Amino acid sequence: QVQLVESGGGLVQPGGSLRLSCAASGIILKNYPLGWYRQAPGKQRELVAGISISSGRTKYVDSVKGRFTISRDNAENTVSLLLNSLRPEDTAVYYCNVPSEAPWYGIRRPWGQGTQVTVSS
Repeated sequence: QVQLVESGGGLVQPGGSLRLSCAASGIILKNYPLGWYRQAPGKQRELVAGISISSGRTKYVDSVKGRFTISRDNAENTVSLLLNSLRPEDTAVYYCNVPSEAPWYGIRRPWGQGTQVTVSS
């Protein structure tokens, strides 16, 4: 049974930083592209960052380019997302998963509980 467990969220002031982590069981993450999604209140879940199996390719949604960095540790079976220069509009619940969207075309797994990021002064 696949379980994805996100952590690292919290309340941060605008301009601040957070590092999110995702640990997995029941799946060997190094075999798949990985991504971070977020869902803000009243909005659809969106893929904000993706990373290839070898970490050789990353892709970000325009709104987070230059501020967020996705990375993976295949030995530890984890994927992380570093969030810098946070803005109030980054407030959302963040999730990790295997991205089904282009250019990754993976098979998404059951969602974890996510981790809440709140950006507010």
